[in-house]
Amino acid sequence: KSNTHEFQAETRQLLDIVARSLYSDREVFIREIISNASDALEKLRHLQVTGAKIIDEELPLEIRISDTGIGMTKEEMMENLGTIARSGSKAFMQQLDGSGGSSIASNIIGQFGVGFYSTFMVAGTVEVYSRSALKDSPSYRWISDGTGKYDIAEAEGVQRGTKIVIRLKDDAEEFSANAVVGELIKKYSNFVGCPIYLDGECVNTVQALWTKRPKDISDQEHEDFYRFISGGYDSPLYKFQYTTDAPLSIQSIFYVPDDIPDMFSMGISRMDPGVSLFSRRVLIQPKCKEILPEWLRFLKGVVDSEDIPLNLSRELLQDSALIRKLSNVLTSRILRFFADEAKRVRKKPEDIAKLFSFESSYEKPGKLTNLAAYVDRMPSGRKHIYYLCVPNREAAESSPYYEALKRKNIEILYCYHTHDDIVMGSIYQFKDKHIISAENFKGDEAVDVSDEKKAEDKETDTETSAGDKLTEEDESLLINWIKTTLGEKKVTDVKTTDNLSSHPAMISVPDMALVKRILKTTQINIPRSEFIKATLEINPRQVHKIMHQLAKLQGENPELASLVIEQVYENAMITAGLGEDPRPMVKRLNEIFSKML
Repeated sequence: KSNTHEFQAETRQLLDIVARSLYSDREVFIREIISNASDALEKLRHLQVTGAKIIDEELPLEIRISDTGIGMTKEEMMENLGTIARSGSKAFMQQLDGSGGSSIASNIIGQFGVGFYSTFMVAGTVEVYSRSALKDSPSYRWISDGTGKYDIAEAEGVQRGTKIVIRLKDDAEEFSANAVVGELIKKYSNFVGCPIYLDGECVNTVQALWTKRPKDISDQEHEDFYRFISGGYDSPLYKFQYTTDAPLSIQSIFYVPDDIPDMFSMGISRMDPGVSLFSRRVLIQPKCKEILPEWLRFLKGVVDSEDIPLNLSRELLQDSALIRKLSNVLTSRILRFFADEAKRVRKKPEDIAKLFSFESSYEKPGKLTNLAAYVDRMPSGRKHIYYLCVPNREAAESSPYYEALKRKNIEILYCYHTHDDIVMGSIYQFKDKHIISAENFKGDEAVDVSDEKKAEDKETDTETSAGDKLTEEDESLLINWIKTTLGEKKVTDVKTTDNLSSHPAMISVPDMALVKRILKTTQINIPRSEFIKATLEINPRQVHKIMHQLAKLQGENPELASLVIEQVYENAMITAGLGEDPRPMVKRLNEIFSKML
């Protein structure tokens, strides 16, 4: 026989709020019903520990959007499902207070008694079939459309535990797809303390490592877990696990990624946080901004705390002072970990630098060398080790900065990795030889006779007539005209250089690698050219006729000459890796073509 019960008027209004306004995303109903199922299993474990007689003892403890947990009697159905904001789990924990059941209580998720009603965000009708685990308990079916009434009737063929049948609304059909439900389970509930099955397959195969003792976790488990939470394929450089009960209950695990692609290309402030916030193994906030300061956003990991003050929807943090305290505790522990690691490793940068390998201008493509071999090849009097950060060898050998060292037959190491400029800048020196970028070559290196002979042999074919230069007067007039035309906002100085052969000009700044790094990681509020404060170095030799022609063109056709020197400047900026918006350049090229054709 079915008994119809009516929600009270206040309850109907509250139910409407829960179904329509409480949660920011309706997909969280999956999280809520799995959390309820997990609590049911924990309560059953408690009964088993206390020696209570239960039915279907052979059933495994698992969730299949039905669970084999403690189930409900008719009275419990009316209390827990017919009364909003009455949490059966919270009442259960209160019963455990002082009874020695703290280990079980720590695994209970529910607090507010509203999670079940989130199903009405997607459901036209919800049916709940349940059978209490207590001996001789009958089975019941609870059904409601969430509008004002619910029916309870006895049911047949129900095993121990609870099963929920959700009849989806037309606009919620996506939740009938296994792939969608599976991803939501992994997102929100992957780490609950029992297996979750979807069509016979266990979905949550990755364990909550932060709940295990560090010595019980293998390197492979760390690698699998790191890849699961980071969505990457690399392995972590460092791992750090921190657990405490005071001043807050915290279980956490952090990883330092092997590769941090966004940190220097986007800037730390624009990176997504890498640490997610959990409470009792259930996701509360992915990529939580409040847990760690911005400058630790490169870390990946999980923070789980049952002391986190949550709002009713378990989506927002309420007590800002407590969250700041949590953040301060974690930040100090992470910094202490880094300090301890630095003391433990105690390796000089030079010791690490011995392990690096590079392609070299002295070696064939694909063949690698190292810093020690570079130093061994250096002639007497040579002061610096030179490197060039480029995407590939072709880009290196077409660079104007390569030309300068090529003319003196000075070896260059090619660095292809995104962050090599940071690494090389940090090492600074190797075997008393300073490591500097080829972009900062000053032309003051000592060159022995054999180097000069090799350089001359290489350039014989291309620079037979390289001796002709502009006269000092023409050179001075050209430099002054270029300064005036480009203006101080683009160049701080213009000068000639003997380091170029195939390029008409190049850009130089005091520390090119540092400038590039700042441009990548910092938002500049002034035009890039003003920030860079570049020097334009021009090639005055006859072998490159552009400057010779410009010296004439500035008097004959000043408008075209101005367009050409602007383009020479833009080309130099692009070649240096300092180019910005290409659209003005395209417009300028079209103007040049129209005046020349």
